[in-house]
Formats: sequence, C-alpha cells, structure tokens
Amino acid sequence: MAEFIDGWQFMADLKRTVTFFGSARCVSGDEWYEESRRLGYLLAKDGYSVITGGGPGIMEAGNRGAVEARIETADPNKDKVGDSIGLNIKLPFEQRINRFVDKAISFHYFFVRKVMLSYYAQAYVYFPGGFGTLDEVFELITLVQCKKIPATPIILVGETYWRPLLNWIKQEVYENKRAIDSEDMQIYRVVNSAEDAYQIIKHSPERREF
Repeated sequence: MAEFIDGWQFMADLKRTVTFFGSARCVSGDEWYEESRRLGYLLAKDGYSVITGGGPGIMEAGNRGAVEARIETADPNKDKVGDSIGLNIKLPFEQRINRFVDKAISFHYFFVRKVMLSYYAQAYVYFPGGFGTLDEVFELITLVQCKKIPATPIILVGETYWRPLLNWIKQEVYENKRAIDSEDMQIYRVVNSAEDAYQIIKHSPERREF
C-alpha cells in the first residue's frame, strides 16, 4: 500500500507522458537502442515527458534522447522540453537507474510498478524485448480489449521482431481458434522507425479522464 501511495504522489503532476518498454540488454549503437533514443529526443523536444522503467537498454536510450533534447533546447522562449522519468524496479541483477533519468522512484513490487507505467500515458511504445516486455504488451492490449482503459496508441517498433508473433496471433488465435475478434488486432500498430511512432503519438488525443 505504501508503494502505491508513493507512486501516485510521484505521478500526480505529470502531463503528456509516453511510456517506453523494451529490452534492458541492448547497448548503445544497437539498432533499437538508437531508435528509442531518437524517439525520446523527438517526444521531449515536443513537450512530452518520457517515462521508462529507469534501467539500461531501451529504457536508458529513451531517457537519453529526452535529456539530449533538453540540452539542445537552451532557448527559454521555446516550448518546455519534456522530462526524463524512471520508474525503477529493485532486482538482484541487471536493473539499475540509468544516468539519464531526471526524476526517479524505485519499487519492490512488479505489479505496483506496472500500474504506474501504464496509468495514464498518452501512448505506449514497445521496442523488441524479452519476457518482461511481452508480459507488459499483452497486459496493455488486454486492458484496452476489455475496456478497462481507453483506446490508447499501443505502438510496436520493429517489424521483423514483432511480425512473426502477430502472424501467429492472426492465424492461430483469431482464424483457427476464434479466441479474439478481428477488431482486437486493431488495438496495436506496428512501425519501423522513431519518426513513424512519433507521428502516431503527435496526432493522438491527449488523455484527460484522469
């Protein structure tokens, strides 16, 4: 309960946020690290705050791009640059708060952190990742499908990574088993670049119901 209270208080004043998900294991120079970095830069320069899990890999890249946008935009007359935010998880290995996070909070419980990551972002962006990323994308798709949250852009970056999974969903889950409806496959979008993801987010409505 204390972690929920701390999380709500931390999130209370954040506006126009976009949450990034993806592998903690990729490094600077990797294709998707650089796309995440680019998207963080584009969003922050346009006034969006970038929220990540605060760790390395894709998370670091998104935060890094946001910080680079702020450093570049030194003119005080320009629109406010978005913040670089990290919602960290305490793990015995791998996870740490990256050095590009401006505002951070750490959680012990995964489920509390997941609520905060998915609370009221204007969009959710998923780069290639492992079990954690897959867990998070399916949870968000389910919340939209069941109308527990409004229809919000869920953007999957990386056609070659996501397409085999999406083909399996279409062929096995939808066509063979009829376990989902055709409109459920419209909940998410697949893109190949930071610029494409940015255009979807830029033209999406602002979340106001919270």
